[in-house]
Amino acid sequence: MAQAAHLPGDARPAATQQLLMIAFGRLLLIIGLAMALIGGLILIASRFFPWLGNLPGDIRYESENVKIYIPLATMILVSILATILLNIFYRFFRR
Repeated sequence: MAQAAHLPGDARPAATQQLLMIAFGRLLLIIGLAMALIGGLILIASRFFPWLGNLPGDIRYESENVKIYIPLATMILVSILATILLNIFYRFFRR
């Protein structure tokens, strides 16, 4: 039985590579849309919850040339809320 000559690089057939590129393109598109949706939600949240980002546990340092802002309390609050919402979502759609 004759074997095909191996070329350097990927040994996958062209059709398989094309399917992988299509899947990768779709994944990038989904990630981009998810990031745009999250950005929109953050913009909406900042209008309805102006205190978000100005909680007592948020660290803010400003000097003449330096501004440092670490929203520690806000990150913890958002993490807790996201955990609760995702748990509810998974329990609802697990069936």
